[in-house]
Amino acid sequence: MPTTTRVARDKQRRKRHLRIRRKVKGTEERPRLVVNKTLKHIYAQVVDDERGRTIASASTLTKELRDEVSNPTVDAAQLVGRMVAQRARAAGVEQVVFDRGGYPYHGKIKALADAAREEGLIL
Repeated sequence: MPTTTRVARDKQRRKRHLRIRRKVKGTEERPRLVVNKTLKHIYAQVVDDERGRTIASASTLTKELRDEVSNPTVDAAQLVGRMVAQRARAAGVEQVVFDRGGYPYHGKIKALADAAREEGLIL
C-alpha cells in the first residue's frame, strides 16, 4: 500500500469536512462548534451559519492560553474546549452542533468536545 503525502491526507480531510458540512448547520438557537487543528495550534469557534457570524472563539493562540500551552497536546485541547464553552455560555449559547472538521473523533478532538461538555455546553 503506498504511503500518502501530507497534502493528500489534507485533501481527504477537506472532502470529509465538506461531506459533514452538508448535514451539519448552525442556527441561532443551536450554533455550530467548529474545530480546526494544525501541527502547532488548535482552534475552536461557535458559529451561527444563518447570520454568518462567530459567537465565541478560543485557540492556543489566545492570550490567556498562550503562556500555558507550548504545543497542541490533548491537555491544550481541553483548555481550548473549556474556554470556548465558557465564552459561548457567556454569550447565551447553551446547545451547539459539533463539527469535527473532518478529523477522526478521538484524541484532541474528543478531548475538546468532552471539556466543552464539562463546562455545560450541550453537544
